[in-house]
Amino acid sequence: MRSFKLPPQIVRLVILTIGIVGSYVAARQIFTPKSFGQYGHYRGAALTEIASREPRYGGQKSCNECHSEILVKTAKYEHKAVSCESCHGPNKQHGDDPDHHDAAKLTADVCLRCHEFSPSRPAFLKQIDLKKHYTDKGKCTECHLPHQPNEVP
Repeated sequence: MRSFKLPPQIVRLVILTIGIVGSYVAARQIFTPKSFGQYGHYRGAALTEIASREPRYGGQKSCNECHSEILVKTAKYEHKAVSCESCHGPNKQHGDDPDHHDAAKLTADVCLRCHEFSPSRPAFLKQIDLKKHYTDKGKCTECHLPHQPNEVP
């Protein structure tokens, strides 16, 4: 009976494969959090971490406490479904302390996030090609009131 001997390059390849697979299994055991898979293919502890974060957005109700006249005006126009914080930024601190003003300044960049032309946006959303519409970037508010876009300032 003749003994079967593997060529040395095959033996090295098998050892290398076993080493790689073993390293992967060991790394997965070491680096996978214990709560992974608790709620499906997620890390269960992530829910408590997210819930423990300090909220940054105050919501429309907090704006309505002091700025109700603006919300009434906005409700008549196209931006009625847009949250205040979509344009002005997260303002929970301002809602808690009215003297704290950390709101984003309204610039063309804020308007262009929604209104710059993109074929992927829905047709009902008014879009502009900035080069054709207005060449001096940053001057949207010269011709448009942000809360009443169809009105002239």
